[in-house]
Amino acid sequence: MKKSRKKYSKEFKRKAVELSNVRGDVREISEELGINPNLLHRWRREFSADPDLAFSGNGKKQQSPEEEEISRLKKQLK
Repeated sequence: MKKSRKKYSKEFKRKAVELSNVRGDVREISEELGINPNLLHRWRREFSADPDLAFSGNGKKQQSPEEEEISRLKKQLK
């Protein structure tokens, strides 16, 4: 039987990251929230890299305006 994948909202992820930063114990927070500690660590890394672009959803990374321009120009070159 195939397990369905859980989806978490952007707001849930942000709150989980904030809570883990304040309290510091990732394992305890992840148990309280019912998520894997590795998932919370990944969310923290993504958020610390660029809070504005974190948690874009559906596997599509949000791009900064510069990255969008580079992508557009690469498509033109092809």
